[in-house]
Amino acid sequence: MKIQRTLLASAILLAFQPAIHAQTTDATDADGNAVHKVIVTASPFRTSESDQILTPAKVLAGDELRDKVGSSIGETLSQELGVSASAFGAGASRPIIRGMEGSRVKMLENGMATSDVSGLSNDHAVASEGAVARQIEILRGPAALLYGSGAIGGLVNVVNERIPTELEAKSTGQIETRYSTVDNGRNVSGTADGKVGDHIALHIDGNWRDTKDYKIPETRVLNDPSTSMDRLPHSDTLEKNIGIGGSYIDDWGYAGISASHLSNLYGIPSDEGSRIDQKQDRYDFDSMIKRPLAGFETLRLKAGYTDYEHAELGEDGPEVLFHNRTLETRGELTHAPIAGLHGTFGFQTENTHFSALSPDGGADTVPLTHSKTAAAFLVEEANAGPVKLSGGLRYESVDREPVSNKKRTFDLTSGSFGAAWPFMPGYSVGATLSYAQRAPAIEELYSGGPHDATATFDIGNPDFTKETSRNIELSLAKTSGLIRWKANVYRNNVDNYIYGRITDDMVDDEGNPGDELRTRIFEQADAHIRGAEAELTYNQTGAGWSGRLFGDTSRGKLDAGGNLPLQPADRIGASIGYREGAWRGGLSLIHARGQDRLAAAETTDTPGYNQLDANISYTQRIGGTDVTWFALAKNLLNDDIRLSTSVLKDIAPLPGRNFVIGVRTKF
Repeated sequence: MKIQRTLLASAILLAFQPAIHAQTTDATDADGNAVHKVIVTASPFRTSESDQILTPAKVLAGDELRDKVGSSIGETLSQELGVSASAFGAGASRPIIRGMEGSRVKMLENGMATSDVSGLSNDHAVASEGAVARQIEILRGPAALLYGSGAIGGLVNVVNERIPTELEAKSTGQIETRYSTVDNGRNVSGTADGKVGDHIALHIDGNWRDTKDYKIPETRVLNDPSTSMDRLPHSDTLEKNIGIGGSYIDDWGYAGISASHLSNLYGIPSDEGSRIDQKQDRYDFDSMIKRPLAGFETLRLKAGYTDYEHAELGEDGPEVLFHNRTLETRGELTHAPIAGLHGTFGFQTENTHFSALSPDGGADTVPLTHSKTAAAFLVEEANAGPVKLSGGLRYESVDREPVSNKKRTFDLTSGSFGAAWPFMPGYSVGATLSYAQRAPAIEELYSGGPHDATATFDIGNPDFTKETSRNIELSLAKTSGLIRWKANVYRNNVDNYIYGRITDDMVDDEGNPGDELRTRIFEQADAHIRGAEAELTYNQTGAGWSGRLFGDTSRGKLDAGGNLPLQPADRIGASIGYREGAWRGGLSLIHARGQDRLAAAETTDTPGYNQLDANISYTQRIGGTDVTWFALAKNLLNDDIRLSTSVLKDIAPLPGRNFVIGVRTKF
């Protein structure tokens, strides 16, 4: 199955690497034939990959995605440059990009919001499945113009192509099954694409995962020998999802619809041992019309409706009920070059009803709140001699109207400008300046009740003002040849940064003095985040030996003094691989330094760790089908790995040594 181009459009123009042009490479298959591989997504202007100006930080696809896919999106992406994970057990782990988490990192599926509540708290899983993804795209830095001003930290787009955009010559698909030793885990996933006649394309995908409590290397509680145990309680998962889609494809373009259902029951390895029962139904429409009017290249219209709910379960049944119903629409119109400018303008709307209510009439965590968002955006690209330029603007209006609190309206303006200069063949330098505003999230404004899975009583502030982010980034890269490298430095100044401060005050589930829950108070203050990243690769797509070295670091601080909470550790990593004929294998090592940059409410340093992983696979042709036998080894050193970005780091280490065996067939 070919990797399809997705509509990341303007976000590509705002991605963190203004200097690096998109590239295509020719890998070599077992017979020595060149295999064309697209390693970045296409621009909205239908230019070739070599004509791209700004590219996403990473596109994870193919064998690399299959090796790294885990039980959550956060686990799958945790070893990428500048990306860490919230690690709230095996069932819930969300990506953290450049030290920014929650609603500042937008989660997308096929270019539309996942519309779950994972941005509200780390114990909430992302409602998108990596096991059936064709590729996962990561954009670090500001991506505000296309997908919303809230994505100050970046975005992650899970591409499963449930709505086909091209007809396949014949039916294609993939089925995979795997078993993991650390949690007695069983996983079956598959996708299939076909056609009916000359115009109808069809798609189906599904996944089933059942894992038990996973083994841990030493003690559950950090530095407490009395908590030595074999498995981490309440770290099990049971996830099922299915998706179907179809489209009509002709010379004028395509139009299609899809539907999917996800069910996910997983444990929370906190002292309380809660469980979360998550369900989502999703319906999408997507279309693209070529040359809709004179002077315009394409018109893209999309719409999606999501019905999401989850219950936080205690010993006596549901304790909090979360609901989120969202209707999103968007349109993009790309114009032909005019006076040297080539660009896209469009609109986006979102209508959401969200609540987190008590099932027994107690204090509501978040009251029923109706939110409406309307936005318009414009992005343009141009050349000034050898220098490639891009810029864009976005205006957004956000209304938040709760049933039992004050209504708020936020007018948001965002903009970005980038320049890339190929100062010599194969090398480029660039810079991006951006300005973005974010409206406070619903829970940041209106929380006022217990959150049992995190053992906190959350308190918002309806008088919060909007966040304003000013970002600068400089990049230098070598973009051609067997050896390639890139280096980025950035600084992000954020006025009115919103964060949750956990205090030592103990209350009951009604907010009265007690001994059940710690209070988490949302506060607002000026902050800044700065950091650097570097990566060097050798022969990443060709046969024979390959290698990678990388390092990343970031610092998040309040301007008035003190660190931002849950900051990632400094990391360095190295990997080596070999690919020849039907065989492929690799070995990787990541070293994380101890993290002692604590926020006011944090009390313990996070120790460093070494994570050693390996993989090997063999592919054979059986009856016209490619069959790949594979084995993965994770945390071979059985190190006690705790992530500084996890609220549960002191009581919930990551899994110990794990061997994964499986088979994958492609037809």
